[in-house]
Amino acid sequence: MIRAVEPSPHVSAPVLAAYGYCETVTGQQARNFAYGIRLLPTPKRRAMSALYAFSRRVDDIGDGALGGEVKTARLEETRALLARVRAGAVEEDDTDPVAVALAHTARAFPIPLRGLDELIDGVLMDVRGETYETWDDLKVYCRCVAGAIGRLSLGVFGTERARGAERAPEYADTLGLALQLTNILRDVREDAEGGRTYLPADDLAKFGCSAGFDGPKPPEGSDFAGLVHFEVRRARALFAEGYRLLPLLDRRSGACVAAMAGIYRRLLDRIERDPEAVLRGRVSLPGREKAFVAVRGLSGLDARHVSRRTVRRHP
Repeated sequence: MIRAVEPSPHVSAPVLAAYGYCETVTGQQARNFAYGIRLLPTPKRRAMSALYAFSRRVDDIGDGALGGEVKTARLEETRALLARVRAGAVEEDDTDPVAVALAHTARAFPIPLRGLDELIDGVLMDVRGETYETWDDLKVYCRCVAGAIGRLSLGVFGTERARGAERAPEYADTLGLALQLTNILRDVREDAEGGRTYLPADDLAKFGCSAGFDGPKPPEGSDFAGLVHFEVRRARALFAEGYRLLPLLDRRSGACVAAMAGIYRRLLDRIERDPEAVLRGRVSLPGREKAFVAVRGLSGLDARHVSRRTVRRHP
């Protein structure tokens, strides 16, 4: 069982300023994520914003216009910064607000910082231009860039005393895979324009989509809808397994996870209804629908539903 350690109510001015910077980055760059973490108590919300800001820095290096060698060097510099955080060598007056906030978070919560090393490993896979032949290959990448974030988040959330709590990291990892696969489907056109292909090559071949996605229409003669529906079913199965995390969390942490995952599940619904929409532009949810998902998460409906289903499976 993982128990969250609540930080001391007193937080110094430099650390508060560092957290403020991270929350600004989160609000500007990750609206879905920011929407979910609003439901957390302040210490946990700040900690999640610190994790996001560091992760965003890593992602921005990978997505930037620099050459591969420069990106690799920058990522290794970021890994060195992470080593300083791990060693407790970042002072409150350090000039890097993300490092200050992350260092405070690492002292306050039992987060597995190795997960951020995994994120860097995953972005290095992007820099090298790796492609994926099978779903098992792609899972390795997804576990680095998303599953690891799920496990890091669990260090902030903590788990309740409940049967099956020892499996919480596994469920968090699986939920991360579900979110990442949804991202991959949503961004298939954008990624193609950037020269990246994430969907497994054997899936693309199976549905006649090996030519790629360089326009608003599917490849000639392909079964693009069939490909999307196949990947949607895979993502739904991952969500179903990952949602078993919800009953293991306290109410507000569970609401946060349910809100973020619920937004992505609804994105998946939209993609399923109109597969070619992902080739025409980015699929998103309006604010009112996100608010509904947040209220549903805060009500505990999703967690109770999962609990009942788990009891039926394991009487």
